Amino acid sequence: MAESPITILQRQRALLQTEYAYEKEEFQRLTEATGVERKVQRGVAWYPLTLGRSYHNSLDQLVVEVKPLSSSPREDSMSYGKDKEHHSLAALLPTGEAGRGDEPSLFEPGKPVCFFSQDASGDRHGTGGMLHYYKFVGQVSYVEENRMVIALPSPDALEQIRNAYRLGVQLYLDEQTYRLMFEALDDVINAKSGRLADLREMFHSTLPCGKFTFAPVRFPWLNTSQQAAVNEVLWAKDVAVVHGPPGTGKTTTLVEAIYETLRRENQVLVCAQSNMAVDWIAEKLVDRGISVLRIGNPTRVTDKMLSFTYERRFEGHPLYTELWGIRKAIRDLYASKNGSSENRHQKIARLKDRATDIEYAINQAIFSDAKVIACTLAGSANHLLMGMKFGTLFIDEAAQALEAACWIAIRKAHRVILAGDHRQLPPTIKSPEAMRGGLDKTLMQYIVENKPKAVSLLTVQYRMCDTIMQFPNREFYDGQLTSAPEVKYRGILDWDTAVEWVDSSQVEAEEPGESGESASGLSRINVAEAKLTIATLQRYFEKIGKDRLQEERVDVGIISPYKGQVHLLRKLIKQDKYWKPFRSLITVNTVDGFQGQERDVIVISLVRSNEQGDIGFLRDLRRMNVAITRARMKLILIGDRSTLCKMPFYKRLADYVDETW
Repeated sequence: MAESPITILQRQRALLQTEYAYEKEEFQRLTEATGVERKVQRGVAWYPLTLGRSYHNSLDQLVVEVKPLSSSPREDSMSYGKDKEHHSLAALLPTGEAGRGDEPSLFEPGKPVCFFSQDASGDRHGTGGMLHYYKFVGQVSYVEENRMVIALPSPDALEQIRNAYRLGVQLYLDEQTYRLMFEALDDVINAKSGRLADLREMFHSTLPCGKFTFAPVRFPWLNTSQQAAVNEVLWAKDVAVVHGPPGTGKTTTLVEAIYETLRRENQVLVCAQSNMAVDWIAEKLVDRGISVLRIGNPTRVTDKMLSFTYERRFEGHPLYTELWGIRKAIRDLYASKNGSSENRHQKIARLKDRATDIEYAINQAIFSDAKVIACTLAGSANHLLMGMKFGTLFIDEAAQALEAACWIAIRKAHRVILAGDHRQLPPTIKSPEAMRGGLDKTLMQYIVENKPKAVSLLTVQYRMCDTIMQFPNREFYDGQLTSAPEVKYRGILDWDTAVEWVDSSQVEAEEPGESGESASGLSRINVAEAKLTIATLQRYFEKIGKDRLQEERVDVGIISPYKGQVHLLRKLIKQDKYWKPFRSLITVNTVDGFQGQERDVIVISLVRSNEQGDIGFLRDLRRMNVAITRARMKLILIGDRSTLCKMPFYKRLADYVDETW
């Protein structure tokens, strides 16, 4: 007997509670037992800081600018072992930027942060002195390479950190998002009737979806599968899924579906799990000529992005100057000692009433002008959207979102359109127990299983040459994809092979058995393979030629599943003068860092090399699907065949490469 929808959601809630408890414990450990240097290297802290200017932003929040001062991490000692792949070494990794870590910063707008200071007995690395954590929580308002703007809860908080000795800031546990997810699940579980209860029963059962029956709309600029997907979205009464494998134009299709929906509805809600994904779809909607209102803080703040954020629209309204003056007058009255207390309170009350009226008028104008409200799933609970309902909710990158997060937004919608690819990266789950229990199974996966007729697969891909595409096509998409004619046979060199595997098992390490554990955590490196990776790319560059590389801007992605290997590869490129003319063409990152991107050439360093055939999380084949499908014209795999081919997937991949050679 099939599980009831309520039972499934109750289990999801219990697993989410497990994940929450695990993350709280990890945060506690990070705060109490992890040194400042390691926090900085892991990208979760900036230390030491200098404070910049403070001011009130357009939302009347008190904010302060912070910048990192110079800080160099100490090198850890080296230990030795037998395998070629190792836990990464601080000594082998590059020194971080001033006050910043080796790993990419994990700070982004909207995330909570806490400040800490170190007493005078410590050194500039954060070692020795006691750390003192301030009891208030701030929120990142804006962040760039070496500057961050943080919203503070009160003027008193600003005074506390202004007087601090050796100030630092670190990420705080995001309890707000968990609270929103728990609330959403409770609402769905407890719904007795109404649209929310209907959608719950629909999504977690085999009940048939409702469909409209009007004639299909033609879109000559889209291919056949894209046209079909847009029409399925328009016909859906309850739910539709746009399944977009790599390079198949999912965003193009989704934008067209939103545009056509807006010919039938006045306003829609568009969400995604991350700020970056929201910004990407929002930009494409703006390019299509659609009026977008971006709620929340965009990650990549460009002039184009700012023009459709709520904050910029608010500041640009003709009434804003008057509102700013009233807010300043209120702050001055609070600080003033002149006149009686009663008179000041009366003046403040009158000014607050006027400010409320102006804010209401500005918001009415802003929201009535917007056709699309764009925000993260958690951002859909923003107070600005309180009480609002939408005919249609679009969730992009739905395969990367926890089900609980989706329900935050679904509560506001009558019907739901999901877009993404459940064969690519899943949601990030930190608790092994929650992972084993199935917390990573998304709402999109449930609907794909329960409602196959609601799924539209995009089948024509425009990114990879056919040789690169065919293996993931066979492994992940049942052979249903075809390459567009314009990309099918393209390549960089004549008589080149689009896919090759350079076997690192025979490479002897120049320094025997470099191994150890870095301050940045338990990541892995393979020094010999890293050097082989760089040497292999250099040989390929020499075949292409320097002039052609620069004239045609041939771009390259070097991918490794392990952060330690990513850092080592970056260091090797930075140290070698050969790469100086080409550094702007090369990106080195993890698989997750390349999600949604593509390059002419992709080189993948697989790292794992041991006699036991232990390949760790390389067993997550969805990550390998992402890595392989980033390449347009050339894919080079660097890895130990004898280790990896003990798993059937990698044996099939190696055999496929041999077939195409």
